[in-house]
Amino acid sequence: MPQPRWDRHQTDRLGTSIKPWVRCLLSIVLLFFAWAGNAQSASPSPQDITAQARFWIDTTGQATIETVSAQGEDTFEPLGKPRSFKLQGAVLWLLIDVPKLDARERMYLTLEASAFTDRVDLYQASTDGGWKRQQAGDHIPVAQWALQDRAPTFALEDSASPGPVWLRMENRPTPLSARVYLISESELQKNRHWAYLMIGGYLGFGLLVMFLGWVHARLYADRAFVAYVVYVACMLGFQVSFTGLGGLFFWSEWAWWNNAAPALFMLWLTASGIWFVREVCAISRHHRGIDRFVVGWSIFGLLFSLVYTLNSTETAFAVLSLYGLLSVILSIALCFWAWRQGERYAGWLLLGFLPVHLAYPFPALRSAGMLPDSWATQYAVLIGSAIEIPLLLYILHRRAKHFNENRTRMRALDSTDPLTGLTVTPVLRLRLRDAIKRARRYGHRCAVLMVELANHSEFVALDGREAGDRALVIAAAKLSRVVRDVDTVCRVADTRFAILVEGPMRSDQIKLLAQHMVAKGLEQTSTLPGETSLRFRVVSAMPPMNPGTQEEAEELEGSQEGEERSILRHLSKKLDELANDPRKMVLHLEQQR
Repeated sequence: MPQPRWDRHQTDRLGTSIKPWVRCLLSIVLLFFAWAGNAQSASPSPQDITAQARFWIDTTGQATIETVSAQGEDTFEPLGKPRSFKLQGAVLWLLIDVPKLDARERMYLTLEASAFTDRVDLYQASTDGGWKRQQAGDHIPVAQWALQDRAPTFALEDSASPGPVWLRMENRPTPLSARVYLISESELQKNRHWAYLMIGGYLGFGLLVMFLGWVHARLYADRAFVAYVVYVACMLGFQVSFTGLGGLFFWSEWAWWNNAAPALFMLWLTASGIWFVREVCAISRHHRGIDRFVVGWSIFGLLFSLVYTLNSTETAFAVLSLYGLLSVILSIALCFWAWRQGERYAGWLLLGFLPVHLAYPFPALRSAGMLPDSWATQYAVLIGSAIEIPLLLYILHRRAKHFNENRTRMRALDSTDPLTGLTVTPVLRLRLRDAIKRARRYGHRCAVLMVELANHSEFVALDGREAGDRALVIAAAKLSRVVRDVDTVCRVADTRFAILVEGPMRSDQIKLLAQHMVAKGLEQTSTLPGETSLRFRVVSAMPPMNPGTQEEAEELEGSQEGEERSILRHLSKKLDELANDPRKMVLHLEQQR
């Protein structure tokens, strides 16, 4: 059955009303990060002194500062450009000759973007001939760091002539990226503020999107929104732990969780992302075997997080990295395959994941030791997810709205006549029963009309059954235009229609309405064969204001027919009698029981 015109217009209005909303969200995200990037570039930047460092690897991991400082300079090799080290039980020592700086401001050494280092110790010669030690790292609670920050940061004793300092660094099983910055106290505070502003804005936006996703889940009762909310929650947790903000503000006393959180959230994020793809692409509807594999893949990610927490070996880290890479490939393949199967929103989902898929190689290559720590390795996924999250919400909204409209149409088919689109008889009887109750309660008379297309057989004789069906559709449209929107037009038989006119109505108004229906049918219609018009035969009545005596009322309520059925049956009988007099087209029944 073709879609009604009003429904298409309504769908277009809904679609166009959503577009400014998603454009606004994306514009806010892009403008925020563009503004933050310009502000970050305009603010003072730390001095990268990594190239001035020299390194030595202690394979035993037992060397002390005394033994390391007593070694000759030939033992240390120039570090040059930033690089990664796979230590696996060894210890990396860095010797840094800090340049002479302005003594009016305190200076700091920071390992920016190193939120994965297990332990970092800074040794600097003290005035009494000993060594001053400052410590940080994931194996130490952030509350016990020498200076609490997102990344290991150490204060230098004498900014004017600090002399050489030693950094002892260890990390496993991920490679260690050594990148050291020299920064003043004012620059450190400004960089902190910009980082907190950018990450805090991202978290606030993510929480807002989670709330909207949960509202949509309750509104549409769609499991895809539940998977989306879980996915966004894991993404926020991953970014909080990945950027070091979680260890600084949320779990500063839990060293073990600060060390394990990035890997665990990465596994949960990946597993929930695959589950989300499964729900949106409806994999179970297209192939049972693939659906079971996808479910097993998500469960593996959840269970492997426990294994990795208990046994963080190099092999476990290799499995974790491979799981993340294959999950990206799997999500792309599932979206493309489901799109080829006819799931049109799977293709849009693939485009929605594209910002994160393009940003994923930066932290992945850093974790593999192929890229050193940098701004891109730390913030690429954050920016990509900030663009991805509202895109996915918009795609899910359009998908849920589309499916909800389809379900509404399917439910409408159960309550409408398939040929004319009018209300079915059971609905008419319910509305008539309520109208009679309201009429007796408030004194507002209602009316019921029974209309028959008297010349239906002529259309069938002229041009077949199709012409007869077309005449019925045109008759339904003409009758619907005569009455008001609150009234009910119903097809109760092959060629008969029943019309409930809500009150208040008078007897003379009903007679005029019946005559208007007859005149409306006589209007010429180009879609009808020949010069034939519609000839309506109408019987009308107004239900009585009271059902009669108490005994009659109880008998009528206890019968299986009911008062509304009795009225419709009586009108149909009178319409049969009216057919015996072809010259009379309208009959109005006065009040009777």
